[in-house]
Amino acid sequence: MADFLLNALLAGIAVALVAGPLGSFAVWRRMAYFGDTLAHSSLLGITFGLLLGVNLNLAVAVGCLLLALVLVGMQNNRFLATDTLLGILSHSTLALGLVCVSLFSGTRIDLLAYLFGDILSVNRVDLITIWAVSLLVILALTRLWKPLLAITVHEELAQVEGIPVQKIRTALMLLMALVIAIAMKVVGVLLITALLIIPAAASRRLTHTPEAMAIVASALGSIAVCLGIGASYYWDSPAGPSIVLATTFLYILTLTKKQVL
Repeated sequence: MADFLLNALLAGIAVALVAGPLGSFAVWRRMAYFGDTLAHSSLLGITFGLLLGVNLNLAVAVGCLLLALVLVGMQNNRFLATDTLLGILSHSTLALGLVCVSLFSGTRIDLLAYLFGDILSVNRVDLITIWAVSLLVILALTRLWKPLLAITVHEELAQVEGIPVQKIRTALMLLMALVIAIAMKVVGVLLITALLIIPAAASRRLTHTPEAMAIVASALGSIAVCLGIGASYYWDSPAGPSIVLATTFLYILTLTKKQVL
């Protein structure tokens, strides 16, 4: 196997493994729009990375983390309904990012690579970064699993039991921001949320426990990565969209099953 294909496959699997459990919480807590907002804002991180001359992966991660904190603060103030707030920020940050990248980067860049992913260009440094962040997020999710489940089932009851609901909710959003930052290389800004949501939605029809749903979602995501990269190699289709279409195909196969969770 060519090195670029092997790097792409390993990077995609790393993202799929962590997207499984995180996507499960996104499905349970109906956070798909939140993920879209963070993903769209990542273009602003790219702009600042280019302007400041810093590593783009680091710039995107910092940008997503900062916006996640801003969203938490805005949601707590409740001066707008959450879906309205996310709708405004999602599209305005995407538009602002596109304008800033085109005006202020000073160099010609391939916007399509950022919008739809460029997994076949993943190098060794990118691969190490993606795996390091994925393992860090998996470790954090392992430690926070029980309180996350508790606040997902019933926030008020979890608070009565002494669980710091606000801190746990913020931690989940920050973890999602980190995953979105590394997934941008795999499927791009516009398709990141699909990689989180679709395998989890498919897994929901096949499992009976939260833990099983997270594991199966990771497995389905990994299978979709292999199918998508294979399709891209043999048919010369764009890799990121091919991976998302593979997740959609797997979801369609599960429609005969009754949803359990």
